Amino acid sequence: QVQLVESGGGLVQAGGSLRLSCAASGRTFSRYGMGWFRQAPGKEREFVAAISWSGVSTAYDDSVKGRFTISRDNAKNTVYLQMNSLKPEDTAVYYCAAASGGSYYYSMHEYPYWGQGTQVTVSS
Repeated sequence: QVQLVESGGGLVQAGGSLRLSCAASGRTFSRYGMGWFRQAPGKEREFVAAISWSGVSTAYDDSVKGRFTISRDNAKNTVYLQMNSLKPEDTAVYYCAAASGGSYYYSMHEYPYWGQGTQVTVSS
């Protein structure tokens, strides 16, 4: 069983920054791709960013490209999401997810393991 615990969410003003962390346990973290998704009130969960097992390959949704950076530290079994230039439309619950394979994936269906989520609120 894989456990994922997110942290780092909070309330920030527009233009500010936050860094989310996701600590993983329960399997060999370094073999699998990881992703971040978000869900705003009344909306479906959507892809934000993903990273391959090695950290070499990454992918971003167009809405966050150039503002968010995904990274991972395999020695610490942790994946990060650095969020800069935050906008009110970034307000959502952010979820960390662990993939079934080693690449990066856009679809939620490629991620069998999910964290509980962390709230990010951006005020205008």
